[in-house]
Amino acid sequence: MFTGIIQALGHIAMSEPRGGDRRLIVEAAALGLDDVREGDSIAVAGVCLTALDVTAATFAADVSVETLEHTTLGALQVGDTVNLEKALRLSDRLGGHLVSGHVDGLATVVAVHDDARSQRWTFEVPAALARYIAAKGSVCLDGVSLTVNEVDGTRFGVNLIPHTQAVTTFGARRAGDRVNLEVDLMARYAERLASIPADTRD
Repeated sequence: MFTGIIQALGHIAMSEPRGGDRRLIVEAAALGLDDVREGDSIAVAGVCLTALDVTAATFAADVSVETLEHTTLGALQVGDTVNLEKALRLSDRLGGHLVSGHVDGLATVVAVHDDARSQRWTFEVPAALARYIAAKGSVCLDGVSLTVNEVDGTRFGVNLIPHTQAVTTFGARRAGDRVNLEVDLMARYAERLASIPADTRD
């Protein structure tokens, strides 16, 4: 479990095919890996991965075919920058919202406009995911917890303050780019609960 508050930026040091899936090595010295053990979870661009071969500056992760098909991780190149967050501890501040690191799909950047010192971003999502996005609700984009400003069909808008632009990969994103999208956990469970007949909920 994560919060969507990015702790550091990392870089892809290696990306190679392994028996049909892919192994990444992430340079993550800025994250501080002294308390990370093999098997711990780290969110990379919003995707929960299991840290392997942990060193003082890097960790490896095996990325399954399922994850490659539903996220942007398969398109990452050596040198690409990624948002990083360690798994939430029960004693940590929950500054964003509860994020699982299980990506639901991809969102596409439609437009970016300056709004005083902030920026207004518009994203488009597949119709199947749009129903989970609500104004003033939360979304997680490339691992970043953001508040939805408005929703219009399959498009929604968010506001990025200067700090978020500076400490995440959004500073390098442009219209047409795709990002990993995780909808709010509560929206998924609410839909599931609503789909169960009332007489079978006991």
